[in-house]
This record gives sequence, structure tokens and C-alpha cells, in this order.
Amino acid sequence: MIAWIGLGANLGDPVRNIYSAISLLRRHPGIRLESHSSLYRSEPWGMCEQPAFVNAVARVETRLEALQLLATLLDVERELGRTRAGLRWGPRVIDLDLLSHDNLVLQSTRLELPHPRMHQRVFVLLPLLELDPHFEIPGLGRAADCLARIEPRERRGVTPLAPTPEDPKR
Repeated sequence: MIAWIGLGANLGDPVRNIYSAISLLRRHPGIRLESHSSLYRSEPWGMCEQPAFVNAVARVETRLEALQLLATLLDVERELGRTRAGLRWGPRVIDLDLLSHDNLVLQSTRLELPHPRMHQRVFVLLPLLELDPHFEIPGLGRAADCLARIEPRERRGVTPLAPTPEDPKR
């Protein structure tokens, strides 16, 4: 099964936090990291009085069902120091979102797939399209079409970062 994971951070060393999450995902026996996007700097979304975020998207092959993968992502967040006591959309050391899992459409109290706001977020769509320019969001259509519908001023708030020596792709 193919799954897509959104990664974000804006506390501590966000670049290192993203790469640490990627390394932990890589080591999990039920996950094979196929690729990850470049890193992008993005203005905060939701609660705007906080530092800018660093975001990326990873494509993984997994034998884990969607809820098992979600539990694994939450474990990685905890291992990297994430607590969920703060405000929704507030600052965080790491945030891992399950964006899509094997084209599954699911709505439950624990998980909604595809991620309910991924089609509205430039910081998800740009790195996703970097990895797969033809990506289809299940039930919503082409990710490129979703990006095209977003106001240009909102797209300007997301910019690629230069590769760093910590980049696991290097």
C-alpha cells in the first residue's frame, strides 16, 4: 500500500526535526520510505502569531493499515517530543499528518482520509506535486487543480528551502 505523509515543524530546529522524523519512519519495519520532497518554508496557517514552519511530504510503501500507520506517526511525534497540550494549529516541534493511504476514503472519529484540508494547503500541495505531478486526491481530483484554485497571494507564503547537509537524500 502507498501512503503519503505530511511533515511540519516550527519549534526547536525544524529542519533537524523533519529529518529526524524521516529517519524514524525509515527504521520502522512496516514502512519503506520511497521518497520525500524538498523542504519548504511556510507562513503559519490558522494561528498566525508563531514562527514560520518547515514542511515536507513523504511517500511510503507500508503494510500497515491506515489506523496502524496513524498510531505509528503519533508514536514518532511523541518520540521527538511532541505534546498535544497546546492550541490547535499552534507551534509544534513536529507534526505528522496522514494525507492519503492507498486511495482510501474514510471518515471516522480517529481518522479522515484523504486529509480533510490537504487540498487547501499550499504547504502540502507543492511538496506533494514535487513528488508526483499527477497526484489525484481521492474524491477531490487532481492536486494540481486544487493548487491552481488557491489565491496567488497565499501561494507566495510557501517557498522552497535550499538543501542542507542533514538531508537524508544526500
